[in-house]
Amino acid sequence: MPMDKLKDPLIDQLFESILTLRNLEECYIFFDDLCTVNELRSLAQRLEVARMLRQGRTYQQIEQETGASTATISRVKRCLNYGNDGYKLVLERIGK
Repeated sequence: MPMDKLKDPLIDQLFESILTLRNLEECYIFFDDLCTVNELRSLAQRLEVARMLRQGRTYQQIEQETGASTATISRVKRCLNYGNDGYKLVLERIGK
């Protein structure tokens, strides 16, 4: 299983904690305590890069609209092409 590299009791605890959140407000409360603003923006940016790549947008368009570096865009693209389909799963569920 590719995710075995992540398997850890502390990460399990984190993911189980996230799964208890019931709405956006609770997410904002928890993630405000858990992450810095920059960490959250970075995560949100990666999700947006994935959405735009799935739409067929170019690196240049993505870089201009999100401010993401080409290294970030490449990493997200690699995950889309060879990852565990996590981005696809989430983007389909939120209808993006």
